[in-house]
Amino acid sequence: MASSSSRYKDKDAGVVLSFNGQWVSWSHTVAASLAFLSALVIGSALHYHKIVQNEWYGYPQEWFPSVSATIGDRYPERSIFMLFIAITSGPRFALVGLWYLLTAKPGRTLPKLIAGSGIIRTLTCGGWTYITSTDDHDWHDVLMISYIVFTIPWTTGCIALSPPNAKAIKYRKYIASAFFGTLVPLVYFFIQHKVHRVPGAYTIYAFFEWALIVFDVSFDAVTALDFDSLEITIRDVKGASKGVNKSSVPTAVLDKEKEQATGGVYSAGFRFGEFLDIAADVYHGFVFWSILTSLGVVIWYFPLWHMGISGYEALVMTTISPFLLGIKPLRSFTVSNQRIAHLLSLAGLLAYLVKDPVYRLFTVGFGVSMGCLSWAATWYSDSVQPTRLEARILAWTIGLLMSSVAKFAWYTNNPIWPIMHAENGGWNATGLFLAILAALRFTRRGPLHGGNTTEKKSGSAVLSAIGIGGLFFGLHSLLSDTSTMILWVWDGYPIRGPVSNVHGWYTIAAMTAGVLIGVLQPGLATSWTAYGLGCIGAAYLTLYEQWRGYYGGLTLAAYLMVIAVPMISNAAKKSPAVTFGLGFLIYNFLVLFHVWVVAYAFVPGGPLVREHTDWLMITMMLSIGVGLFDLISQQAKNNNKKKVGVRRPGNTHHRKYHFGVLGVLNLLFLSANFLRFPTNDYKPHHAKDRLFTAGIWTIHFSLDNDMWSSEYRMRDLIKEMEVDVIGLLESDLQRVIMGNRDTTQFLAEDLGMYVDYGPGPNKHTWGAALLSKFPIVNSTHHLLPSPVGELAPAIHATLDVYGTLVDVFVFHSGQEEDPEDRRLQSEYLSKLMGSTNRPSVLLSYLVTEPLKGNYNTYVSDVSGMHDVDKTDWDRWCEYILFKGLRRTGYARVSRSTITDTELQVAKFVVPNSEEDSKFAWGVSEDVRDRRVEEHEVPEGWRFPKMFRGQGVRGHRYHVFDEPRYYNF
Repeated sequence: MASSSSRYKDKDAGVVLSFNGQWVSWSHTVAASLAFLSALVIGSALHYHKIVQNEWYGYPQEWFPSVSATIGDRYPERSIFMLFIAITSGPRFALVGLWYLLTAKPGRTLPKLIAGSGIIRTLTCGGWTYITSTDDHDWHDVLMISYIVFTIPWTTGCIALSPPNAKAIKYRKYIASAFFGTLVPLVYFFIQHKVHRVPGAYTIYAFFEWALIVFDVSFDAVTALDFDSLEITIRDVKGASKGVNKSSVPTAVLDKEKEQATGGVYSAGFRFGEFLDIAADVYHGFVFWSILTSLGVVIWYFPLWHMGISGYEALVMTTISPFLLGIKPLRSFTVSNQRIAHLLSLAGLLAYLVKDPVYRLFTVGFGVSMGCLSWAATWYSDSVQPTRLEARILAWTIGLLMSSVAKFAWYTNNPIWPIMHAENGGWNATGLFLAILAALRFTRRGPLHGGNTTEKKSGSAVLSAIGIGGLFFGLHSLLSDTSTMILWVWDGYPIRGPVSNVHGWYTIAAMTAGVLIGVLQPGLATSWTAYGLGCIGAAYLTLYEQWRGYYGGLTLAAYLMVIAVPMISNAAKKSPAVTFGLGFLIYNFLVLFHVWVVAYAFVPGGPLVREHTDWLMITMMLSIGVGLFDLISQQAKNNNKKKVGVRRPGNTHHRKYHFGVLGVLNLLFLSANFLRFPTNDYKPHHAKDRLFTAGIWTIHFSLDNDMWSSEYRMRDLIKEMEVDVIGLLESDLQRVIMGNRDTTQFLAEDLGMYVDYGPGPNKHTWGAALLSKFPIVNSTHHLLPSPVGELAPAIHATLDVYGTLVDVFVFHSGQEEDPEDRRLQSEYLSKLMGSTNRPSVLLSYLVTEPLKGNYNTYVSDVSGMHDVDKTDWDRWCEYILFKGLRRTGYARVSRSTITDTELQVAKFVVPNSEEDSKFAWGVSEDVRDRRVEEHEVPEGWRFPKMFRGQGVRGHRYHVFDEPRYYNF
């Protein structure tokens, strides 16, 4: 370590005091270390048992405090911590300033950006340390996330800008690797604590949290090795700021080492114009995917209300517009006027202004048609220049990833879809404004050829088209939402696999890795080995549940992104009418296949592919394999010297901007992930009365009568009715035709409820889900006998209700047209309900008249269940049954325009003693069904008054015009 000294200078020379720059580093390190260490020591001495206590466990299961608990709300450690942090701020700002002066060179933008990130990082550090989660939880989280986000460019930027000092570069690489590597076990043990409630997990998490503090402070301490060349005059006395190399290691070697450590992202300078081009390209790709993924949703609206094929399904074929490029004059016009075509595609975003569902559908269809046509023309035009073509394809694929990020932030809805508007969280106007700017920027460069070029006879356009169809379908059906593959492998409680709002980033990470491998390792990307791994991943995803199945899905996700760039590049060099026109036609076939496997009871030829998602996955992978065969064949013909991948573009400067956008999108996702992390501390509405309100609602796939997404309106009614446990039917939206959505995520997180999604999308049902304010101890999924009609899903869950285990069944019966199916299902469910001797509730859709037919199988000695109100004769679909509980109320609430079915709710009191339990089980029918007036029951047992009379927003108590009450 170089020594330093302080000395007075001659005042005539203009220098009063001079000291070595490394003292700035040491003072920052000492002050920051004292802040945390003093809080740890004093907190452990004065409040040890309190600061190791968390929401689940205390000492001795948890025995080491976390950083947040140590520096939190207790006096005096919090005050001492804040004092030293305040002292740290001076050296901290000085450190950032000195680093900028040391690394700044004429014409370089990067040092300014890194200095800016360092200042913001310092300010946000002060924010989350002075504003604790107790003071303001939201602002504490926002500032904490911002600090972590800006740590990434600060860390990588410091490595890239390091002066030629081998020791400093080595330490920075090691410490940075340790810092980011620690994040993985940190998140893992936090999930073990927060979600799985593992004793001792938080203590291990605390060690990793403290390790982050050590690595963070240590990384900045390394600046002492560089600042010893500076004296605070401020004057460079050793020439390091001018790039003079003091070490024995050659400068070229050190520069190469820095470039490898940062992935080359900071090499070759930074040009704002180029960055703006790439950002616009990616956003334009995001817009394409937003419009394409919205088409299925707006089509799906019509067969829902027609209860069968409506004719509007034909608009799925709007994607085959690239066939028009087979007409040479039209191809020439489209290629030469790409700006017009791309701007016309934005009609799909304008569709939200069209109120009539039919016209809105046709507007979206036009936008999809122009989008597919314009992108095919762009790829074809740019195919003569590998660099530009690669940039276009990367923008398109990263646009898909951006779409998935946006959908995660908006709880699986895309904020610019035409089923969104301001009332349900849409950002349509903002999205459209940015889309226009992006499209203009995207098309500002002219086409590389006019569209009259004769296609080279290089390989088979048909084989390439087959591969394109399989690839596009795989990207859309599996990767357009991060929760899709997670729900494929979901199998209930206790949780034994990934969860959508906790592990969704793994899908984004796999997609990101796929993009990087596809671009940086083209030989590997286009190998049969990679294809084989993709096939294995597809098989695991299809055949297995829990983590094993999801690992297969991640492998497949990475492979689909790996192969995208080379496969689309190969297709762009052939006839676009064939490769993309036929490709989209095959894609459409797979999309319909995707629906047919579950909608077999409503479509011609449906029974032939009933429940055969495995056939669909095989078809998809074989199609990709056909395209890969053509690609590899072309590579072999074009290169007789050795096996190589796709020809590498000469100028790859665009990659650093694309990779930078990938990094930003990952950070945005992780920020949303942090904000959406489950709290698992949900409270019922009437805990003092030991009462819970249970409901059943058929939500019609979360599309209201006017073709708007209905989650917000459902949320409002469920909250205002004070529902604690609710079964949702027709809730499986994880298909292309339904937008790959999941309503339960928004409802569960906004209402503060645990959720069981029910049988996943690969179980071929229309969905049955359970939301509960009480912990779900165990749940199993059942597919009831359905030899002819649609599959009947059921959930059997055990809840911890005020310390008593209560079983809840959620069930959707088969159709009216299949009486034998419904008979078999009634027998199965009756036996299932009769198998438990715990208090139970059935929330169901039975398709039967009260007191007749299958009703007497559900309400029988076998099941032990009782009807919530056997005198309610005006029922056919929704029923609530119960046993072993005191039913105190029952109401039917009109649906307004949210769906086609009402909300039914019932109130139950859980027995508080063994004597109460025996009474609830053995009470006579006359006593159990005795009705009373509302004023005769406690206030906590009553339904909200706001829905009496005309109610609110179209919701009111109907049929009886008021709730019914019981008291025994």
